[in-house]
Amino acid sequence: MSDRLFALRLFARVARKGSFSAAGRELNVPQSTASRTIATLEREIGVALFVRTTRAVTLTDAGLDFLARIEPVLAQLDEAEHAARGTGELRGVLRIGLGTNFAVREVIPRLSDFMSRHPALRIDLMMADRREDLVAEGVDVALRFGPLSDSTATVRRILAWPRVLAASRAYLHRAGAPLAPADLAQHAIILGPASLGGHWSFRKGDAATSFQVEGKLTIRTSLGAIAAAVEGLGIVMTPLGACRRELERGELVRLLPEWDAGTVELNAVYASGRAAKPSARAFVDYLIAALHEADATGRADTQLSPEAGQELDGPRSPPAPA
Repeated sequence: MSDRLFALRLFARVARKGSFSAAGRELNVPQSTASRTIATLEREIGVALFVRTTRAVTLTDAGLDFLARIEPVLAQLDEAEHAARGTGELRGVLRIGLGTNFAVREVIPRLSDFMSRHPALRIDLMMADRREDLVAEGVDVALRFGPLSDSTATVRRILAWPRVLAASRAYLHRAGAPLAPADLAQHAIILGPASLGGHWSFRKGDAATSFQVEGKLTIRTSLGAIAAAVEGLGIVMTPLGACRRELERGELVRLLPEWDAGTVELNAVYASGRAAKPSARAFVDYLIAALHEADATGRADTQLSPEAGQELDGPRSPPAPA
């Protein structure tokens, strides 16, 4: 790799990591070498790219503009090198933005297989329960549930999971199981990320109903909302795949399965104006195949019958209003 190309790659990593040492480790050079290389780059282009303090390394305005201009070029170079090699070998770092629950349940258990297929590839899982700024944070691909606000981004649909209602057996023994969506007004509701602001809609054949639900407990992560339901704090609405493990273990029971509550889409999102990395495309291809296989094999276990509630020890009818 030429000195200038290396300097540009290093600059991009320092900008994203906010650290010379972290960027140096990623590119296998000492911190002192990283600092000298960036200083040389700044002298050559005649402008300061970073503000350096004892606590942080931040981009100047010129550095921000420079980063926005060179990152698409570096991505195109990666694409060209990958095509020229023609070996299918993936190299470099793949940065994936995704939520904590989905990462822990669905992605991390599958990483070993994917990484064994691409031993020269390094992966940075940028786990956060928020929507990343793909460009500002250097995300190569983000895995996002629900509606997408950025209409300029490149999107690939991965799957659509049905929304389901679920509660613990302990809660249902105490409060009774709802027989119809209208009965939910008499129950404790846990409002999680899949609750659509508390506006729930259901359909069964030609029948449809839609209403606003109130909840005393709001939890802004899927992992937390499902955990609260397992603890018997109420009924949660969540994507089927997000609570599949709890359903299989019997920690949660699916409610009103004959009523369709809509779906939640999972999409792979690539930043606009940037060619998708070959490694990002390969990862998404792998994830689609793995998740669809899991969804097919797990469907019989998680799609409980309408009569499943009859197995409960507690009452089947909703509780009487206080």
